[in-house]
Amino acid sequence: MFLLLPGFSPLGMTCAQEALALANRYAQGRQYYDWLLLSEDGGPVTAWNGLQVSVQAGLIDLDHRDTLIVCAGVDAGAGSTRKVLGWLRRETRKGMDFGSISSGSYTLALAGLLNGRRATTHWEYASAMAELFPDIDLQDVIYTVDGRVFTCAGSAASIDLILERIGADYGTELATWVADQMVYPAPRPDSQAQRGFLAGQLGIRHRSLVLAIDIMQSNLEDPLSPTELSRAAGMSTRQLERLFARYLATSPNRYYMRLRLEKARSLLAQTDLPLTEISLLCGFKAPSHFSKAYRKAYGVPPSRDTGGANLLVSRR
Repeated sequence: MFLLLPGFSPLGMTCAQEALALANRYAQGRQYYDWLLLSEDGGPVTAWNGLQVSVQAGLIDLDHRDTLIVCAGVDAGAGSTRKVLGWLRRETRKGMDFGSISSGSYTLALAGLLNGRRATTHWEYASAMAELFPDIDLQDVIYTVDGRVFTCAGSAASIDLILERIGADYGTELATWVADQMVYPAPRPDSQAQRGFLAGQLGIRHRSLVLAIDIMQSNLEDPLSPTELSRAAGMSTRQLERLFARYLATSPNRYYMRLRLEKARSLLAQTDLPLTEISLLCGFKAPSHFSKAYRKAYGVPPSRDTGGANLLVSRR
């Protein structure tokens, strides 16, 4: 069962359904999977790119043998209504496997279904999810499976998740056949980071520089001084500055600031946290310093750059 929420990612949903449909072609006369598309009211649902998708039913009663997948994307909060959340709590108590694609994990979190579990979401929503739901073990991977609960970053990662489930249900041979049909020769494991290995992503081959950037990303709330950063990366401050200049054409301080401001912009767009709290979460002790740095980077003060169209927490 695929529950489509307004603004969902059509690519993630289609990738998952394509893999299931291909599995049904494997053996003549045997259907491994069937599914229904659901919506809150049984009516068509509009994806984030304007595509309108018809569904077969509304919030129907499910069976414990069903598998439920919540598909969301932009503005998941708007689709996370009281009716939807109540239905999710009631139906998942039947003991079925359930999960999400992209920011559908936010809806599951609002329903209280991810507390104490490993989970993931699309990287764009990760900072907001981490702050709003500290009891969830949020991981920067393409998908997670924690018991009967699974979550997926969405888009192409949906293929990896569904191939894993096909393999678990019917064996590696079927999963491999489906992957070949999709011209997907190397399915990724659940440990794969969403945006690839940093060295490959940035074209960097110097391990010390990759380590320094990783340390920065792990210390955005309490930024390290240049001396602390270089010491943690196992080099001198001068060496660190040369590496950043050579490979990234910037300084360590500017790169660190960019990471902190990117997190701030994500929190502004995806949560309703007050500016003072966002400032502290991104390592700015003085709101005036935060506002000045933000305006310099993005051309507007943080108070006027809320990104309301992507707000996770807006829900009726």
